[in-house]
Amino acid sequence: MQSITGCHFRHPFKRRQRYDDGVSRTIVHADLDAFFAAVEQLDRPELRGKPVVVGGAPEARGVVAAASYEARRFGVRSAMPMSRALRLCPQAVRLPPRFDRYAEFSRQVMALFRSITPLVEPLSLDEAFLDVTEQVEAYGGPEALARYLKDEVKRTTGLTVSIGVGSNKTVAKIASDMGKPDGLVIVPPGQEASFLEPLPVRALWGIGPKAEAVLAASGIHTVGQLSRADPVELARWFGSRAPLFQLLAQGVDERPVETVRERNSVGAETTFPRDLLDGPELRAQLGRIAAEVARRLAEEGVKARTVALKLRYSDFRTITRQASRAEPTEDAQEIRRTAESLLTKVARQGDHFRLIGIHCSQLVAGQERQSSFWQR
Repeated sequence: MQSITGCHFRHPFKRRQRYDDGVSRTIVHADLDAFFAAVEQLDRPELRGKPVVVGGAPEARGVVAAASYEARRFGVRSAMPMSRALRLCPQAVRLPPRFDRYAEFSRQVMALFRSITPLVEPLSLDEAFLDVTEQVEAYGGPEALARYLKDEVKRTTGLTVSIGVGSNKTVAKIASDMGKPDGLVIVPPGQEASFLEPLPVRALWGIGPKAEAVLAASGIHTVGQLSRADPVELARWFGSRAPLFQLLAQGVDERPVETVRERNSVGAETTFPRDLLDGPELRAQLGRIAAEVARRLAEEGVKARTVALKLRYSDFRTITRQASRAEPTEDAQEIRRTAESLLTKVARQGDHFRLIGIHCSQLVAGQERQSSFWQR
């Protein structure tokens, strides 16, 4: 375990970041290590200790969904084109993803987390925030609770999990990333700012490559420098987001652990092995995607008022077009008809497409249409 020490930092806010009695929150960020690849190595013991990459075939323009740590030593990373990953690590074993299997493991781990605290916010299949403020003392303190979580995940699933513990989400998330794999990093209350001080600004939520470049041009490279930057200058660069960036840099993050995350959209898309012209093959793919989106809507128990079509051309130009409906739908044929109408409006003779997708938004509960009928 790494324990981060440094100067005392007093939190300027009380709401959410501290409970009414002034007790600092204890937030855990738990992240399963190389999750998809680790599950494959569990199911196939002969792959343990070998480089494994999970993702689509290189000839189908597949990308890496996960890479084992053995593969990462060769420079393989998630979201990398599979063709490049296999050039970097020719001996890697490539496996197609098995999302149903990964979901089984995820359910086990999330159930374990919820046996500790009801305040669990899943971020994906393999990571979650836990607010353990009310439980931490019963387990003997933050380190004892974190070690219990790590041991139980290993015992029940065979997987390793990296854990970060802090007084807020930002600190806990960065701490878990620093300790990977199989890590445990605890940032004691009052030491948030000194923990963040030397880190690059990209470590903070919301700071992407463009924001990093703007800050670097002004001589701001570390989180500590950002925390002390002139607020007026920051506002000139980032507008209304500037105060948030500076608070995060100071170790201040009020966001609560949210047990229910509102779903904004449901969708599916596919990248073709070869570019397609508008025609029967492309339209058939659109129908298949519409059916998949309809299945996902039904699983979520929701209907959608807005259907959006996503198209990526052969030159990588990407557009979206959308249409809204008076009545929400989860019907595959209705979704397909709407998407086809949008495609017809934008497709021109000679256009070649490498990706097509459908995303449905403005979601409502599936029973809304029926209940409005009986209220007439």
